[in-house]
Amino acid sequence: MQFIITVANHNHFKYAESVCTMIEEAAKVRGTGIAKRQPGYVLKKMEEGKAVIAFDGGKVAGFCYIESWEQQKYVANSGLIVHPNYRKTGLAKSIKQKIFRLTKQAYPNAKLFGITTSIAVMKINSELGYKPVTFSELTQDDSFWKGCRSCSNYDILERTGRTMCLCTAMVCDMKSVSHQKEKQNTSWDSFMRLVKLQKIRIRRKTNQFLNLHKAG
Repeated sequence: MQFIITVANHNHFKYAESVCTMIEEAAKVRGTGIAKRQPGYVLKKMEEGKAVIAFDGGKVAGFCYIESWEQQKYVANSGLIVHPNYRKTGLAKSIKQKIFRLTKQAYPNAKLFGITTSIAVMKINSELGYKPVTFSELTQDDSFWKGCRSCSNYDILERTGRTMCLCTAMVCDMKSVSHQKEKQNTSWDSFMRLVKLQKIRIRRKTNQFLNLHKAG
């Protein structure tokens, strides 16, 4: 399939509601992991030039946008969504690559991070240079974590004091990634081993936290 993937602007305002509907419907199907977005917020990202949108002809096929925290020290490529009709076509990877380049151009010295339950997104992220980390290495800005409130798993995040959830946390230091070579040399198997080890560490810390909480 031939998709058009471009930086969103005011000409794309009319698609904001469709994007939000795609995100909400995907969350219902998965039953996990995707926080709701409001059209007004999507419109703002389009107006600021901090989003990319994909089309198949005149139909919206996918979307993703940039958020920043702590005076642009931390940034994230959020709200990645692909319409069900275009999944397993490579579109998600193309959108991620496009938004990644836009982010590097706008925030060359930032730490790019993300949290996801999707194995496919983890694989794409690892190819771009992300590494699995603990939640403590993400932004601690409350406004970021408030964005998780509409996720069905938010109670897990609260109970564990923001130390873990069903999502895997990943970080890419933009200063260490070149424009010419965005892929890591590490294999996908090696990456998944890191993810599993990180999950084990997080689970142990969470159990310690819960035990101390009960004892208190």
